[in-house]
Amino acid sequence: MTRSATREEFAEQKKQSNKMKIGIIGAGEMGGTLIRQYSKAGHRVKMANSGETEKLKSLAVETGASAVKLAEVVTDVDVIVIAIPLIGIPKLPASLFKNTSTNTTIIDTCNYYPIRDGIIEDIENGMPESVWVTNQLQRPVIKAYNSILYRSLVNSGLTKGIVSRLALPIAGDDKQSKDLVSILVDNSGFDSLDYGSLQDSWRQQPGSPAYCTDLTLTQLQKSIKKARKELLPERRELGLKFILTHDPELWMDNVNHNRKIYESDLDA
Repeated sequence: MTRSATREEFAEQKKQSNKMKIGIIGAGEMGGTLIRQYSKAGHRVKMANSGETEKLKSLAVETGASAVKLAEVVTDVDVIVIAIPLIGIPKLPASLFKNTSTNTTIIDTCNYYPIRDGIIEDIENGMPESVWVTNQLQRPVIKAYNSILYRSLVNSGLTKGIVSRLALPIAGDDKQSKDLVSILVDNSGFDSLDYGSLQDSWRQQPGSPAYCTDLTLTQLQKSIKKARKELLPERRELGLKFILTHDPELWMDNVNHNRKIYESDLDA
């Protein structure tokens, strides 16, 4: 009888093959961008969205990704990306992951904004947002992609090895899963920084020096250490106020504003 691969062996196989089967929940700005990037990189992508079937059809034609039902998007995949507003997490079916392999890596791209999501007491009381997501899903997650504006994700990716290449933080409790996510981040055109566990993921939440500030790896390594948890809510609201009152197409104005109010370290 052939034995099943361990989680470590499974992750190593995926790293070596560099091609994955990916399910993406949400096809909005962030989800749609990742669908395009992963498909271009040669991964097999399935996608599901809430009711926007025409958008999925258009993306399927454009990218070759498969539009499927929600229950299908989480089965027979190596990675699942959750790219919906945080408020949508509790609305996912309770049994959604019952047929999902324990080897499957789940990426949480969500951010907490009370103006949109309502007040979530656990997060208000200090629980890291992705820990809350894990508790809701009853599955471990890796926090990634939450700390970049989708316009930067579309426009700012560079080839690996370029000194000015931007970097994204990754947090989670499973090293093999974080290694897989780092491959996908690289496919998107960015370096990655693995700096800790899911409990540490507050360091990339809205209001932190690493949040939507478009930093190189060196800058990110310095900035993420400067995060102060008690300052995040106030600074998050300052950043939100700016983006709600300025032209979203001028996204670098928002990036530069965030760098200033979040006190990012811009030294090379």
